[in-house]
Amino acid sequence: MPQSGALLSMIDHDPVSLRTSTLPTPNRESLVIRLLPQRKNITLDDLSLFKEVTASLSSLLNYENGLMLISGPTGSGKTTTLYTMLSALQKRYNARVITLEDPIEKENEAFLQMEINEKAKFTYADGFKAILRHDPDIVMIGEIRDEETAKIAIRASLTGHLVLSTVHASSAAGTIQRLLELGIPRFDLKETLVGVIAERLVGVQCPACGAVCRPGCKNRSHPKRTALFEILAGMPLHDLLTSRNNHRPDYKTIEDYLREGIAKGWIPDGLSKGRERVYDFPKKLD
Repeated sequence: MPQSGALLSMIDHDPVSLRTSTLPTPNRESLVIRLLPQRKNITLDDLSLFKEVTASLSSLLNYENGLMLISGPTGSGKTTTLYTMLSALQKRYNARVITLEDPIEKENEAFLQMEINEKAKFTYADGFKAILRHDPDIVMIGEIRDEETAKIAIRASLTGHLVLSTVHASSAAGTIQRLLELGIPRFDLKETLVGVIAERLVGVQCPACGAVCRPGCKNRSHPKRTALFEILAGMPLHDLLTSRNNHRPDYKTIEDYLREGIAKGWIPDGLSKGRERVYDFPKKLD
């Protein structure tokens, strides 16, 4: 049977959570391990190269209730963004943050974290009922993966809480379509959804030196990868939820920021060496 789990390990004297997933085949078994560092503290300013993006992310922290979603494919940085925003919210408002995860991906002593245990018949629905008895300010649901968790996220936001969660979708607009496919009425999305963040990870180079920085370059300590975001909130989100046609509201997409990063020299124009790709343009942009 396919299995998943998590354990804590020490790598170079730092705790790292190993999230594991196995997949059986007729003659062998495939194992994938995701490494999630536990000590590294990232701020909102560290998430993006673009100041307007970090300013938009910061403005989303002004909401006291509603539903906020982070979308992207596996390995796109959703978990990092989610925990960074939760930490910023907790520090800004001294808020009670309660999480419901499967499994817990990054331990944080400032949060109350619960882990789903389906073998013990402890489900998302059971966890949500328990959460409400502890007077949370902010609720984090690890991932909206089916109709049940989608309805729980909507219900929690309708009760006056700020709810953050992740969704597997290719874009901000695709996230809304995904919720509609899961049976969430458009009216409920209008009432609860305050922001959708879609992201991708891209390779980063020094705009002055290229792939390898020269000694003394001010960019030597810059991370090798960063996230590209598209943030759907405010009037563009309202227009998309109320419009029935295919006209896209006016907001900057991941592709827009990708072109801007390439133009400024931060992102290589093409594919990086090895297996990691910088980013695949959709076919319509080839």
